[in-house]
Amino acid sequence: MNAQMMIQPSSLLPNGIKIEQINNFNLFKFTDNLQARSDELLERSKVGLLTLDESVELAGISELSRIFTLINAMVIAQP
Repeated sequence: MNAQMMIQPSSLLPNGIKIEQINNFNLFKFTDNLQARSDELLERSKVGLLTLDESVELAGISELSRIFTLINAMVIAQP
């Protein structure tokens, strides 16, 4: 049996993202709930208290964050 190493970032999209206008750019952001969950998991990770399921969840959230960072950078870089 293969252990799942990361939840699929796409599973977070329906309830975890919003588009926010910042300086005339429409950027992808986490909803307040997903941002709070990410912060909670990061804090638990720092003190070594993450369960395996939470580690998998944090990996998916972190990957989605990297994707948003790339997309938002591309949006801002448009001429």
